[in-house]
Amino acid sequence: MSIFFDLYAYWVSILLMLAGLYIVIDHTNLFKKLIGVNIFQTSVFIFFISMGKVDGGTAPILEEGYRVFSNPLPHVLILTAIVVSIATTAVGLALVVNINQRFKSIDEQEIEKLELEEE
Repeated sequence: MSIFFDLYAYWVSILLMLAGLYIVIDHTNLFKKLIGVNIFQTSVFIFFISMGKVDGGTAPILEEGYRVFSNPLPHVLILTAIVVSIATTAVGLALVVNINQRFKSIDEQEIEKLELEEE
């Protein structure tokens, strides 16, 4: 049971990843799919940050008495990934708005029916 509590960040990451994947696969609403992608991205962020933390490690500032350091690189990369995630979400929302204006719906199945009717 201690393996579960020692690695709780990994378990949370896995559960969020599964929830996001389920939302993307199961729902036909484009906005809900976008939310699922964001949940999936958040799980990747949590997973990556938890890998960069070392137990008993400090910030990599060289001082006397400190021997174990945490790696700051994953945290910096995740900051960049968060910015990219916000940008992709904005583009996705803009696409959903444009799709809604054109088809008067954001449901995948209804959009496919409307496209078949246009042909």
